[in-house]
This record gives sequence, C-alpha cells and structure tokens, in this order.
Amino acid sequence: MDDLYKILGVDKKTDVSEIKRAYRKLAQKYHPDVSGKKDAETEKKFKEINQAYEVLSDPQKRAQYDQFGSVGNGPAGPGGFDFNGFDFGNFNGAFDFGSSFGDIFSSVFGRGTRRGSAGPERGDDIEIAINVSFEESVQGTEKPIEYSRLILCAHCKGKGAEPGSKIVTCHTCQGTGQQIRVQRTPLGQIQTATVCRTCEGSGEKADKKCAKCHGEGRTHERNRITVRIPAGIFDKAAIRLNGKGEIGRQGGEPGDLYVHIKVTPSREFERVKDDIHTTRKIHVLQAILGDEIQVKTIHGDAALKIPAGTPGGKVFELKGYGVPKVGAGTKGDHFIKIDVEIPTKLSKKDRELYEQLAKDAKLNIKPQSKGFFN
Repeated sequence: MDDLYKILGVDKKTDVSEIKRAYRKLAQKYHPDVSGKKDAETEKKFKEINQAYEVLSDPQKRAQYDQFGSVGNGPAGPGGFDFNGFDFGNFNGAFDFGSSFGDIFSSVFGRGTRRGSAGPERGDDIEIAINVSFEESVQGTEKPIEYSRLILCAHCKGKGAEPGSKIVTCHTCQGTGQQIRVQRTPLGQIQTATVCRTCEGSGEKADKKCAKCHGEGRTHERNRITVRIPAGIFDKAAIRLNGKGEIGRQGGEPGDLYVHIKVTPSREFERVKDDIHTTRKIHVLQAILGDEIQVKTIHGDAALKIPAGTPGGKVFELKGYGVPKVGAGTKGDHFIKIDVEIPTKLSKKDRELYEQLAKDAKLNIKPQSKGFFN
C-alpha cells in the first residue's frame, strides 16, 4: 500500500480539518468534471486520493493504518478493507463508481440533493461608519444619519406583480425555487441545486411585472434616523439596529443596520479601557513643599493634593473620574502622572535663596563656569 499521507501531501501529525482541506484541493484538481481530463491516469490518481481520504478521515481506520501500515488484518479483514481488492468499476469512456465515495465527496464539497422551499427570505444587513469626537464617546450623544436601503414596494405590496395581474407557478422550477442538475461522476451521481434564475427562488412568477419595481418587489429609499451613541463607547465598536436593514424578497423580514464607530483621539486625555491617563507639570517647590492643585478631567476640574516631597513620575489616582462603563452604571478612574518642572532661569534673588538652602543642607556645590541656568 502506498503512503496515504504522501498521497494527500500531509504528515502524520496533521489533524482531520487539514486532511479534509488537502483532499478537497486534490479532488478538485483531479475530478474529471473539473479538470476536464478523463484518461486512465487521471482515474487512477483520483482513486488514490479517495482511498487515502477514506482511511485518514476515519479515526479508527487511521489508527489501524498508523499501527499496521494497512487497514484490517488482511484482504477485507475485520475493521476495514483492502484497497487492492476494491472494485472501482470499468472505465469505458465514463466513470461509474458504485461506492461510498459519493458520500465522501458530498460531505467535503457540500454537494447533494436538496429541495428549496419557496417563500420570503430575510433581507440583507447594511453597514455604515460614523465619526464621533472623544468627548462625545465619553459623554454619549445622538447622531442623525442617512443611508439608502431597499423597502417594500408600495405599489405591488412586495409581490412584484402589477396590481390585478396573476401570480403563476414558475414553469422553470415547477414552484420549487431551485433548479436541480444531475451529473454522473467517478463518485456516482451528484446532484447540485441552484436558485432558479427565472423566479429567483420564489417558485412563482408575475404574469405582468410591477411597473414601479419591475418585479423586484422592493424599491430604494433614503432613510433618515437618529442613532443614540451610549456614553463610554469604544473606538471601532459597532451598534446594531434591528430591522433597519433592507427588506427581504417577497416581504421577508428586514436585515439589520450596523453602525461602526470611529472615535477621534483626544490631545489631552489618553484612554486605556475605561481609565483616563494624563500628565500634569508642577513646580519643583510644589513638589518639595506640597500643594493642592486643580486638574482637568473629562468630568470637569477636580482638586488633587500633592504631598510634600512628591518625586517626579509619581502617579495619583482619582477614583470614578474615568470613562463610564457601557451599561454598567459605573466609571473608570483617572490617573495623573506628576512631572516636576525645574526652572531654567533664576533671578539673582532666587539664586541666593537656593544657595542658602544648599548651605543649610551642607551641600558642597561647585559652581560651573557655564551652568544650566546660564
């Protein structure tokens, strides 16, 4: 028996989903109806691919193959079968497989017989994007928007027929809404179902099409609504508005409208989840002696106490001064990082005071010819 893993181009560690993808790719390549090749060599290759997939897609058969190098304990042995003795039929200008490979191909490629049900179908969703400022995203707002969508035709009430005219059964699909095509392949008979082009899946056809919608049953309109932006919404969030999309065919329920939010960043505040981060500069004397300062928050000014001896880089927290948590009724926090400013220019009096402080601190400062304050 040839190496089944090598036939599919995979290794022993490959999972079932990858084996399925490998089989799908090769089957499409060597399927006679796809490749257009119906010679003996193509038939042989296609047989090998199906043999390999039959075993490697089944956990029990695969385990037996990995352990013994074959499926079963001999020709047609228990728990499996011998590929060399498997009858694939005769090749006389057409492929005729009476095996279970038809089921394999159907499961992998999603093909098979299915009968559609004529009737209303749900409409399409619509997606639009709007811009909101940082402040609007924090506080919440309302935004008017306008977009185009399909609605039920008022003239024919969605039937697609001119009022008074008859609705008849589609002669192409006989009312099923689908067209069935039967093909004979190496996998047996495969039936594919497609939407009927004549009635577009409805199973019915207007004897005389609606003059306004031309048989579509829907017409375009410009829709204007106001969208409520909740406080605390994030950038790239989406708001779903049920039923604000396009109406379905034959009066089917409408789809939804998805409003994607793009938040303009703030120059003052940095948002991290529901928290706000800012940096506040203070004078070196404020850091040394301590002070009470006013800081700007997204909710207005707030008092912040600076303890004496506060170092640069110190972070203070204002509880509940962050962004509202959507739907929670609570807020994040505001974190303020302190940046201590060192004066770049000193008056003569300021210098004397600092020098006196240095003496009191018993600092042996050596003045530079060109110092920082020069």
